[in-house]
Amino acid sequence: MKVSIITVVYNAESTIRDCIESVLNQDYQSVEYIVVDGGSTDKTLKIIRSYGSKIARVISEPDQGIYDAMNKGLALASGDLIGLINADDLYAYSGVVSEVVAAVRHDNSDGAYGDLHYVDSRVLSQVKRKWISGKFKKGLFSWGWMPPHPTFFLKKEWYQKHGTFRLDMGSAADYELMLRMVHKYQAQLSYIPKIMIKMRIGGVSNNSLANRLKANKNDRKAWKVNQLQPYFFTLWLKPLRKVMQFVNK
Repeated sequence: MKVSIITVVYNAESTIRDCIESVLNQDYQSVEYIVVDGGSTDKTLKIIRSYGSKIARVISEPDQGIYDAMNKGLALASGDLIGLINADDLYAYSGVVSEVVAAVRHDNSDGAYGDLHYVDSRVLSQVKRKWISGKFKKGLFSWGWMPPHPTFFLKKEWYQKHGTFRLDMGSAADYELMLRMVHKYQAQLSYIPKIMIKMRIGGVSNNSLANRLKANKNDRKAWKVNQLQPYFFTLWLKPLRKVMQFVNK
């Protein structure tokens, strides 16, 4: 099974090397690594190109934001299974991809996901929050659940059949895509109960009350565009679940 890993990046010279190294250090052999740069003006592109042919595809051009860049990567991907890792993130250990593939094969599933640590932006060993996903059960999205998107792997055929990221969803585009794939069309996922990703702290949707309220509005839109009806409490449980990430810490 061939796996495509996609990284989208813009002006991330201080973090992109960690991300790239974590992908290239994976022990799974059949990995196609694609980097989509938004036309960086710092040293990001120079760092990316220093890896030469170790990175299968590199494109650098202006885009309409992170999800437009992700869609470009998805269009280039030739793997059977696709994962996306942002330039500020890194895989926590070298066996992530091989364990994902093993789980998908064993369960005959459509994809996989795992757990995530939010870490200090400078001291990666300093854990700020723990996102422990738990095993998925049908209907969990209605209870405010979602898997951490950087841990989410999905077979390419699902993107081909059910579409890619919607650019009208703001910061909820990843939530909408997973809601569509898993809740609406019922993709079967394997759960890997390990910390797969280290994510540097500082998500856009949660860095202020105004952004959180905007994210909640986009989350509600995600259900509407998919002609789905959440419970009255669904979209308030979703941010409340994040509180448990601090408790788990």
